[in-house]
Amino acid sequence: MTEMLKEILIKNARMVNDGRILEGDLLIRNGRIERIDPAIPAGESTRVLEADGRTLMPGMIDDQVHFREPGLTRKADMRSESRAAVAGGITSFMDMPNTVPQTISLEALEAKYTLAAERSLANCSFYLGATNDNLAEIQALGPNQTCGIKVFMGASTGNMLVDRVEILEAIFRDAPALLATHCEDTPTIEKNEAVYRAKYGEEVPMECHPLIRSAEACYRSSSLAVELAKRHDTRLHVLHLTTARELDLFEAGPLAGKRITAEACVHHLFFDDRDYELKGSFIKCNPAIKRQEDRDAIRQALVEDRIDVIGTDHAPHTLEEKLNTYFKAPAGLPLVQWALPMVLELHHNDLISLEQLVEKIAHGPARLFGIKERGYLREGYWADLVLLDLNSPYRVEREAVLYKCGWSPLEGSRLRSRVVTTFVNGQVAYHEGRVNEAVRGRRLEFDR
Repeated sequence: MTEMLKEILIKNARMVNDGRILEGDLLIRNGRIERIDPAIPAGESTRVLEADGRTLMPGMIDDQVHFREPGLTRKADMRSESRAAVAGGITSFMDMPNTVPQTISLEALEAKYTLAAERSLANCSFYLGATNDNLAEIQALGPNQTCGIKVFMGASTGNMLVDRVEILEAIFRDAPALLATHCEDTPTIEKNEAVYRAKYGEEVPMECHPLIRSAEACYRSSSLAVELAKRHDTRLHVLHLTTARELDLFEAGPLAGKRITAEACVHHLFFDDRDYELKGSFIKCNPAIKRQEDRDAIRQALVEDRIDVIGTDHAPHTLEEKLNTYFKAPAGLPLVQWALPMVLELHHNDLISLEQLVEKIAHGPARLFGIKERGYLREGYWADLVLLDLNSPYRVEREAVLYKCGWSPLEGSRLRSRVVTTFVNGQVAYHEGRVNEAVRGRRLEFDR
């Protein structure tokens, strides 16, 4: 199935789409979904893939990754991480600007698209990064040129903190595209760091991370972002919520018509602070994985439609870097290869329906960002699809890791869903353990 094909017929699939589950066939022709019907006959030149009742859904659209290229390719690059992404059922990604050089100019933005056209197996878009000094670049941005503008309202990896009040006001006032924010209050974090450094020196236990990158630090920053967005009528998307308290800032209900939306990440839905004892720095991330009560509140917020999409914040670092002490070990987790099976664990545990899960990983991101002709099983749309076996338990082992960094925080975890086949623009990008290196994704297009 890994040769380049013009026509593929998927037979006897259990299709999850638009709030329904239907049994039937799906025909792909020239990269797009040609037809969906209970039964479709195969033509002479059609390659048939027998689904045998397995689950077919739109591929995951990941609204937040760090694929590290350009400049940080010792950790990851577009080819290595997009390979892992398609193996995990992710067909489109949106990459962050804290690379080297930083993606803070229109020239740097277009240069990343050029790189991706040569290297990426998945479809992609790139955020333009905001700084204290690039307001003119933001104002010159075309609304369909990027998935969004990334604002670090808290210091994280990459030194892109925007902390000048007048610049934040101007960005929220003038942004020509969606603003996506990382919300943590740096003064609060620095105060907490001083307390724990005084107590432990350099040997701060990893389980102190959610106390240093605290719930209060998150709420102070996210509440400021929401207040600014309401004042300026900004299209705001707050990334990776981690606390129960923050959830009250966001409206429950359908995505349509919302000006302020929120994302949860797979690791904040999967892990909680009890996991630091075993995982240590392997689950150190910003914002931090917090209490079980916070994790459970975020899960419930998905069901309430208070959280609109699920992403990964995939952020690989080398094993050598991660094996450092608290202050030296960088924050970030590689996640794309098993993100979709991680989310499906919520379904297996009767916490979310398949229909609502597809809304959070595909339909919702497509609508939230205004992505053209993707995110659904619809005739005429690009065939970005994932075929899943929901009854194929296994343990994640390091030998299976495709990330350039070579490790996963999921190692040793038991998952019950397996990606069988991933289609990107109608081509088989991954099938039964094999990645098709010939596939190339496309630049995402927007209709805003």
